[in-house]
Amino acid sequence: MTRAHMWEARAAEGRAAELEHWVRERALPGLRAAGPERLELLTAAGDRVLLITWWTGEPGHVPDPPDGLLARPVHRWSFTSTHVE
Repeated sequence: MTRAHMWEARAAEGRAAELEHWVRERALPGLRAAGPERLELLTAAGDRVLLITWWTGEPGHVPDPPDGLLARPVHRWSFTSTHVE
């Protein structure tokens, strides 16, 4: 059974590029080492950074970014895949 784990953060004003860089340099290496089936990093309007990872077991942990990079606390969700085409 595949599980998707979503991690979404909103950067403090003007710090979206810095937050994305933090995810690439600090969060992704640890996640890669944990062996996800797939991972995807996305950005969106409103200085948001979204990381989606797919796992066959327990999802790897994404730490919180350093103080000052965020406009609000990180949101996290886990989903179980029920249908794929």
